[in-house]
Amino acid sequence: MIFAKVIGTIVASQKEENLRGRKLLLCKETDARGAPIDGYHVAADAVGAGEGDFVLITTGSAARMTDQTGKTPVDAVVMAIIDAVDIDTPRIAVRKGAGK
Repeated sequence: MIFAKVIGTIVASQKEENLRGRKLLLCKETDARGAPIDGYHVAADAVGAGEGDFVLITTGSAARMTDQTGKTPVDAVVMAIIDAVDIDTPRIAVRKGAGK
């Protein structure tokens, strides 16, 4: 799994049949604290993520193992929206209202 921040949405008027109706997100890789690092991914959204969300993505054949992406030609999927990350202490809350 890869930490990432959703930085945009991909719009494609023509796409493979199994991609129709799927939201594609542009994700920038980050470290566990949310600091940007090298690497971008176009990922299918399986959890309702949006721009600005701190997320976990998975790539490769595992990206096609969600209910939403099975039999879909994707190489990356957003499969979790991160509320908080515990690294030693203190907790890094990254989503409004997390941990309440």
